[in-house]
Amino acid sequence: MTVLRSAALFVVAALFEIGGAWLVWQGVREHRGPLWITGGVLALGAYGFVATFQPDAHFGRILAAYGGIFVAGSILWGVVADGYRPDRWDITGALVCLAGMAIIMWAPRNGG
Repeated sequence: MTVLRSAALFVVAALFEIGGAWLVWQGVREHRGPLWITGGVLALGAYGFVATFQPDAHFGRILAAYGGIFVAGSILWGVVADGYRPDRWDITGALVCLAGMAIIMWAPRNGG
């Protein structure tokens, strides 16, 4: 159950961080205006809180592991939101990042 909760929190964090960054991008680069930017800033702030709910107590481990989720999630976001078509190297890289995330986060450890 802990792994499932942790994975769900990573997905929520990705939605807030990637979505927030995308909203800021849309507001600034696509000239959609201050409401988009404000929404992005609020989502990015919410992302900062989500990581604190991870069951592991080590900040560095959580953020390092989240990096793998961010890479894969960003590619997926681009596919869904912007019509981006990843090539085999994008997909391979994302899978490597997800494997690294799983090792960092959920490898069996002795006492810590």
